[in-house]
Amino acid sequence: MSVLVTGGAGYIGSHTCIEMQNAGYDVIVIDNLDNSSKESLKRVEAITGKAVKFYENDVRDKDALRKIFTENKIEAVIHFAGLKAVGESVREPMMYYNNNLISTIALIEVMTEFGVKKLVFSSSATVYGVATEMPLKEGMPTGAINPYGRTKLFIEEMLRDLYVADSEWSIALLRYFNPIGAHKSGTIGEDPKGIPNNLMPYISQVAVGKLEKLHVFGNDYKTVDGTGVRDYIHVVDLAIGHVKAIEWALGNKGCEAINLGTGNGTSVLQLRDAFVKASDVQVPYIIDPRRPGDPDEVYANADKAAQLLGWRATRGIEEMCEDSWRWQKNNPNGYEK
Repeated sequence: MSVLVTGGAGYIGSHTCIEMQNAGYDVIVIDNLDNSSKESLKRVEAITGKAVKFYENDVRDKDALRKIFTENKIEAVIHFAGLKAVGESVREPMMYYNNNLISTIALIEVMTEFGVKKLVFSSSATVYGVATEMPLKEGMPTGAINPYGRTKLFIEEMLRDLYVADSEWSIALLRYFNPIGAHKSGTIGEDPKGIPNNLMPYISQVAVGKLEKLHVFGNDYKTVDGTGVRDYIHVVDLAIGHVKAIEWALGNKGCEAINLGTGNGTSVLQLRDAFVKASDVQVPYIIDPRRPGDPDEVYANADKAAQLLGWRATRGIEEMCEDSWRWQKNNPNGYEK
């Protein structure tokens, strides 16, 4: 059975391709390589021993999508493709609305043309905005506070409207928390362009000597050590969640929002300390002022994923750090030769 993975050469996408192939699916990838590398797919093929059919196109290109659906018998789609940096979205909001919304509309229109109505969408915990209570549950009010988060929220609403209009659709809206880690082989992992926006690649690049020190934004939060607390999930656990979501979509009708997180919170300094222990490398840091809008803590209630998908995260912080370090140590410059 063939599944189209948009943005499949990216960090989460490449790990999901591995788990989908391991589960017996044929994977077809479309990616414009704007923030990813074709090398990741070569390494996916080396890990699984199976070919990945690849199209270098933008998902906004409907003719390119039609060509893919014409040449392949696609049963379902996992939609990762999109821009994802919060800070950049604040500086360039129209770029984010154009890229993330238009690509999804194009994809849905072509899927409809070809009668493919099984979709797993890469959403985000940012759709909850600044929540007043924890853990975050799917039924809580939403209200994203930046353009990136709003694109995810708007797409969720579009897809709900789509299901209301046509109940033949099966749509899983997967709300990720904070993916970190890498494949056990150490050959694929997170390879951000430029200065990392996320905590773990920043920590690992300090450890490998690419960056001087870690910048910790605020140490006066109401948390265990004053630094912000987040729900970090191993990217392989997250990838397996997509396999489970595809299984659900193939056997059910509906449109469901589902948290993918561990349900546990870890502070910035706790993660830094766990990484130092796992790598035996020091990671110097400096305390900087808080960033506006950063909440004290964010973590998931993941019970719905367990009930609906039969999925729970199983990998802990120590394993996430070990795998992140193995990837970074083996690939100090990411996918660049």
